Amino acid sequence: MLNQNSLSVAQDCSECPIRHRAVCARCETDELERLEDIKYYRRFEAGQTVIWSGDKMDFVGSVVSGIASLTQTMEDGRTQMVGLLLPSDFVGRPGRNTAAYDVVATTDVVMCCFRKAPFEELMEKTPHIAQRLLQMTLDELDAAREWMLVLGRKTAREKIASLLSIVARRDASLNMARLSGAVTFDLPLTREAMADYLGLTLETVSRQMSALRKDGVITLEGKRHITVPDMSVLLEEAGDDTDGGLLV
Repeated sequence: MLNQNSLSVAQDCSECPIRHRAVCARCETDELERLEDIKYYRRFEAGQTVIWSGDKMDFVGSVVSGIASLTQTMEDGRTQMVGLLLPSDFVGRPGRNTAAYDVVATTDVVMCCFRKAPFEELMEKTPHIAQRLLQMTLDELDAAREWMLVLGRKTAREKIASLLSIVARRDASLNMARLSGAVTFDLPLTREAMADYLGLTLETVSRQMSALRKDGVITLEGKRHITVPDMSVLLEEAGDDTDGGLLV
């Protein structure tokens, strides 16, 4: 279930920053009203567990802000981060009673949650929700397949560039901004989290970030505020096609 230490927060749907990308993106006014009856918001602090693998899932929902990690633990205790949940990504699976992964807030996270049983009932009566969720699931599958390439075949420099391009494009999508000219965003991950997710050492991440900055691929203000002067150059460094390669 949801971590009981999480904090309730208020949120107005009309001001929701992920409205155009979320599971409710295609809903009409009456459908949104039905969702309103079964939703609630939760805030999780960085490092807090949203749900443990194997726990009963009594909710599904979307990340409104922040980033969470999906982690799988092996029988001998070894863990592997297997995915990131970015704003508008969906948590939980209708029809599945338990969580498949640990979900941990990497940064402070706000989630829009729906009570699971009523949401499943609503899906049967609301094609717009079911269609949008199917589309999001297929996008997630494509992204997972592409990420296998990142982890399995790309160099350390390409891995860093790939992660930066994913965050840059998701940030632009959420803000409905174009990826032309200089692209600026705040990197929500620490160097340690980047290393964990990419299967690199902290030293390698720092070295490659410095190299990308030195070569003019990115500019840095502090450790988190990043400007990409030319996205096509970053995508070339990531080994992606000019149309963006990895799905986000």
